[in-house]
Amino acid sequence: MTTTIDNLSVEELMALEDNTSCGSYNKQGAPLVRGQGARLWDAAGNEFIDCVSGIGCANVGHSHPRVVAAISEQVKNLTVCSELYHHQARARLQGKLCELSVAQRVFLCNSGAEANEGAIKFSRLVTGRQKIVCAMRGFHGRTMGALSATWNKKYKEPFEPLIPHFVHVPYDKLDKLEEVVDDQTAAVLLEVIQGEGGVRPGSGDYLRGAQELCRKHGAFFAVDEVQSGMGRTGKLFAYQHHGLEPDLVCLAKALAAGIPMGAVLIGERVGAIGASMHGSTFGGNPIASVAALAVLEAMIEEDLPGRAEALGARLRGALEGLDHPSIREVRGLGLMLGVELKFKVAPVIAGLRERGVLAIGAGPRVLRLLPPLVISEEELDQVVGAIKDTLDAVQEQQGDQE
Repeated sequence: MTTTIDNLSVEELMALEDNTSCGSYNKQGAPLVRGQGARLWDAAGNEFIDCVSGIGCANVGHSHPRVVAAISEQVKNLTVCSELYHHQARARLQGKLCELSVAQRVFLCNSGAEANEGAIKFSRLVTGRQKIVCAMRGFHGRTMGALSATWNKKYKEPFEPLIPHFVHVPYDKLDKLEEVVDDQTAAVLLEVIQGEGGVRPGSGDYLRGAQELCRKHGAFFAVDEVQSGMGRTGKLFAYQHHGLEPDLVCLAKALAAGIPMGAVLIGERVGAIGASMHGSTFGGNPIASVAALAVLEAMIEEDLPGRAEALGARLRGALEGLDHPSIREVRGLGLMLGVELKFKVAPVIAGLRERGVLAIGAGPRVLRLLPPLVISEEELDQVVGAIKDTLDAVQEQQGDQE
């Protein structure tokens, strides 16, 4: 039976999506239909301050004029150009990424999981070794290689056996890393800030120590900047806070403002990857490439990393200033913040939505805040007010249930 989508009510549309999706996501509320800056609107007419950013994708904000113009122009000319051929936007993007980072070469793909897959493959290919050292609480994606690097058993156990020779050690503990990194290690793969693992920043001493261990043993130091990259922490890349020179940097999410794109930034120690050793049909797509170029232009000309640093300090200070009895800790860098709570975060997320703020969790008790870097001070103040009111309400409810 043919259904005319345009004639469906909001409820019918939601039911259609729920009944035809694979079921891997539990969706919230009416369909989102429009975004501008740090604001979103749904089909029921509700307006929200967005502190999710598509799970860290909309760093330049929703419908940024530069991105909209770049995509609109490119789609009129060419929508696909595989890497069998040269393309000017891809060339310019790779050149700009090399200019702004430690990279000498770039591999373009479509997602963070694919970027991490690439880093794993390149490390094994070039070193001829198999062992990949990762961190507990780390999250690197859901494809089989990236899932092998991921820690959470909930994601992994249904798909075991996974790829062998992945080792996990406690995060931010250099002595534990020293116990396992050896001359059989191909790479150490770490997040500069663990996102899904609770918004946990690694210390500079730990990360520099990890890099030195890799140099000592001839392994590659790979950093997962899928969520922490593209200005979110107050630097274009979070590794820049600590003076690091990683061999491989994995990007995605905000790289092309939410248009699917990932990248592996490849340093001098890794070098060129041989022909036909890896590939991606859609990698470096012209539309994604011009979107990414527009993002980089906005980052630089509008100093969005600097904005993230200043607004992040303001937001963190305001949250700590609440001195709320339900808050254990506020942590993070820039506008990548986690609020660890004394109770489960799910009712807080629901309560914030009722108060016009969208947020997500990072584990069962951590509220994660990832607003667009263009968010205003006034909007941040509204977010803090909504968090306070929600925590008050949830705490009172928790007390009533005891």
